[in-house]
Amino acid sequence: MKRIPTRLLTALVALLFVGCTHAQDTRPNILVIMADDLGFADIGCFGAEIQTPNLDKLADNGLRFTQFYNTAKCHSSRVSLLTGLYSNQAGQESLSRGITTAQVLRNAGYFTAMTGKWHLKDQPTDHGFQRYWGHLSGACNFFTGDNTFRLNGEKWVVPRDEGFYTTTANADWAIKFIDEAKTKDKPMYLYMAFNAPHYPLHCLEEDYRVYEDTYKPGWDTIRKARQAKQKELGLFGNEYLTPAPRPDHVKPWDQLNVKDKYWESQRMAAYAAMVHRMDLEIGRVLDHLRKNDMFDNTFVLFVSDNGACPFDRTRGKQHRPWDPKSYWCYSPGWAHVGNTPFRLYKQNQHEGGISSPAIAHWPAGLKTEPGSITDQPAHLIDVMATVIELGNTSYPEKDHQGRLEPLQGKSLVPILNGESREPHDALYFNFSVNRAIRVGDMKLVSFRSSPWELYDLSTDRTELNNLAAEQPELVKSMGDSWHHWAEHVNLMTEKQRRPVKETMQKPNF
Repeated sequence: MKRIPTRLLTALVALLFVGCTHAQDTRPNILVIMADDLGFADIGCFGAEIQTPNLDKLADNGLRFTQFYNTAKCHSSRVSLLTGLYSNQAGQESLSRGITTAQVLRNAGYFTAMTGKWHLKDQPTDHGFQRYWGHLSGACNFFTGDNTFRLNGEKWVVPRDEGFYTTTANADWAIKFIDEAKTKDKPMYLYMAFNAPHYPLHCLEEDYRVYEDTYKPGWDTIRKARQAKQKELGLFGNEYLTPAPRPDHVKPWDQLNVKDKYWESQRMAAYAAMVHRMDLEIGRVLDHLRKNDMFDNTFVLFVSDNGACPFDRTRGKQHRPWDPKSYWCYSPGWAHVGNTPFRLYKQNQHEGGISSPAIAHWPAGLKTEPGSITDQPAHLIDVMATVIELGNTSYPEKDHQGRLEPLQGKSLVPILNGESREPHDALYFNFSVNRAIRVGDMKLVSFRSSPWELYDLSTDRTELNNLAAEQPELVKSMGDSWHHWAEHVNLMTEKQRRPVKETMQKPNF
């Protein structure tokens, strides 16, 4: 028998060892999907009439969170999702006092990629993402883009004459990055940050036609239908939840004239078409994972960066929403529908601003019953701790600059395992002069520096019964806690954390 040379034998053993090592790497792929300005009730499995079969299927086979929180604003939610810190604490858009999920997972052997909206300083490739396609801006024309598009750190020119649509391209590049991840023979971390359905309300005509008659009954009727569907879905379990009424700044639908009713139904149809298309593109990405035998061991988390947006900045109204010259937004009436059953909107720290529709899905690892719903509170700051645990790695004590703020989030894994997670001692919120703190089921919140309002979310999730006058001591202690956090943890300036005013500010959108 011919003897195998020692050098060749050593190489064969090394290859065998590498193969065995890889075979034992059962860490999941991680896919985090963030929608932009999507209200709590804007997808089917959270109450909408909008067709979102792919997200609904994830919910039917996964886990829905009914108390999952964001920061009520685009950029700060992205900071918290990526760093596990509160936004100001992390250095806001600069991320100067934080480290990203991509950096942590890349160091742990993951292939890291991102598509879509960045909305922070520098580029994703400066913060741990090995691959990136998307735009650095906070919003852009969905058909013609802008000059901030990048591919792996280099300028990328939008092909304006080739039927480009940002939402579709987002999925196209995600699929390309999945293919590359497959060749790397590593677990994958992919962050898909859709710009949809953020304004301008640009949609494909074929999608618009699906919804062009849907919203003619008006926002009062559609919101009631969403409330009924949420009850049917059992989203909130108990019967205590009383929906917030239509606010004074939104006219009753029957008081609009015929022309205004038609215009309002048109722009909501455009918005629904954008959500519909986002779902279809998510479906393409999920199907690609299935085709590559990656789906079962991919942890998927779907969230939104804030509640529905009430700011109507429409121009180019004379153009159809599939014309790049158009620039539609929708009105507070439809934003109120988007945030069913809650109060207020994006930027506000009431539930309408900070409650995300959130879905977790992971066939190989999720231990809850398919279609389960959890009311355990969670927050975007929990994403970092979760992926650290799933990736079997750790949060560094310091970065290359020698400083790093302590992690604020807590892993979602106990909830994914069907267990009761030890809750946060408190969750804190702020954007501009809107602020809040939640301790247990008690929530203290201020609208645009108005006097503190106090709510017991265990019986009043829609924040209709203000208990501040009845419990002034609790208002003071929770308010003091918020100010301590603002100064010592979130590192806010004295101006940012100035006391609330003595008079109520009237909502005016």
